[in-house]
This record gives sequence, structure tokens and C-alpha cells, in this order.
Amino acid sequence: MLIFLDVDGTLIPFGGTDPYPVYGTSPHPLLPRLDPALGPRLRALGCELVWATTWLDDANDLLSPRLGLPPLPVVAWPEEDDPDVPGLHWKTRPLIDWAAGRPFVWVDDEITGADRAWAAAHHPGPALLHRVDHRLGLTDRDFGEVREWISRHRGPGPR
Repeated sequence: MLIFLDVDGTLIPFGGTDPYPVYGTSPHPLLPRLDPALGPRLRALGCELVWATTWLDDANDLLSPRLGLPPLPVVAWPEEDDPDVPGLHWKTRPLIDWAAGRPFVWVDDEITGADRAWAAAHHPGPALLHRVDHRLGLTDRDFGEVREWISRHRGPGPR
């Protein structure tokens, strides 16, 4: 089972009115908002983690070490959007293609009903498109919902 990870608004919260917790220092202005405890929590889900972000390889260079994660696969995005489905996020089709029928979870702060409908119509396996509040990033509640979904959809065999 795959977990596609967005970064901005998902792992790094932004757009809220209250000050954010700070986890260390960095010359990059957003990195101190990245909670290093997220890495072990994501690994504990027992799925293959994949970067699904515009950070691309920078996610492995800058984020993986802060999260205690090994280098992860990175989704390569197409050069141009395919605008023929109104409201469809530009990541939706490439993520469904990457999953190639395997069960997956996509955590992102920009998922809409159009993305969920597209996945239901075009992805033969189970898929959870989980929208995260960009002001908070991944929370205990998000982890609980994702963990519950994974436990319901994980097939038999080794984890």
C-alpha cells in the first residue's frame, strides 16, 4: 500500500493566524515548522511512503533527514496540466497512474470532491484521498482516520 505525501500545508502547516510551533532552525523559512515526530508516525503506518510534492528531490534532501526517513520515491509530474476535467487537481491523474491499481492513501491540503470522484471512476483499487487542514498540517485526527482506513483495506500477508 502506498501513501502519497504532499508537503506544503500537509507536513508543513501554513496560513493560520496563530504562531506555529518551531522545531529547530534552518535557513529555509518553512523547515522549522516541520515536526520531526511526523517521520516515525508515518513509518509506523507500515506503507510505502512516496513524495507527491513540488519539492521533488528537495524533499529527500531537505525533509527526509529532518523526519528521520530514508530517501523516498518521488513522483515526477507531467510538464503540462490536463485541464479537461473542471476542478480536478493536477496531481490526481499522475498519482493514479503511479499507483497502477495498488491501494493508496493521498494526503494533501488541496483535495476536492472532483478528485475523489475521478479516483473512484478511474482507479480499480481502494484509495483514500484525505484532505488535511493547511493551517494545522497532519494532526492526530488525520493519523487516526488514515490508520483506520489502512487497517480496513490492507490485504492479507506480510506488512
